[in-house]
Amino acid sequence: MRILFILVVLFQIASGGEEKVQRAGIEYRIWRVKPDRVRVIWLGKDKKPLRTFQAVNRALTDSGEKPVMFMNGGIFEPGGIPSGLLIQNGKTLNPLNRKDGNGNFFLKPNGVFFLTEDGAQIVDASAFDANRNGIRYAVQSGPLLLKNGQTHAAFRKQSESRLLRNGVGVDHEGNVILAISRSDSPKSPNFYEFADLFRSLGCENALFLDGVISQMKQADDLQKSTDLFGSIIAVVE
Repeated sequence: MRILFILVVLFQIASGGEEKVQRAGIEYRIWRVKPDRVRVIWLGKDKKPLRTFQAVNRALTDSGEKPVMFMNGGIFEPGGIPSGLLIQNGKTLNPLNRKDGNGNFFLKPNGVFFLTEDGAQIVDASAFDANRNGIRYAVQSGPLLLKNGQTHAAFRKQSESRLLRNGVGVDHEGNVILAISRSDSPKSPNFYEFADLFRSLGCENALFLDGVISQMKQADDLQKSTDLFGSIIAVVE
């Protein structure tokens, strides 16, 4: 049975299909994919924010790629401007933000999810090298859910702040883990439980992306209307 389970997991990683996970009575949708299939998209060819899954679908399709899943990226400001770092196709389109402030983005430590030819990483934004070469895609958000296996110190196990949440992690095998709590789940996670989800999936580092507006779409739903976002994380074939 163990061999069969391993084969099923390897098939899911290779095919990039959705996994359904339940933990502590909370239901989640999970995608576990290789880093080279992940994109972080904000601007179109006209240098304007794309904002919707539909627009990103058109942009990627026009560039010769076939998207199979979208999920909104990090926290953003009015007009769809990322609250922090955004790198797309190797170009820094918005700078790293180490300022202090209010809200989830500024609940330090916050972090950066980035992709290079060598794979994916999530690091504390305060330790991120803004001049590092070779980064293909990156997005900054906050707070960090897990840092080197440790849950964010501000999270409380008994917190009653239960909301729809989405985030990203990198597991021990180097796979990117994209997760969102199900809107129809019997209950929604607090931050402590959301961090624990990523730990249970083999992640040492994980990053919160956004809250109640979050969405994950796949297959035919990629062309349906969505809310307006900042950056959007895509998985391609």
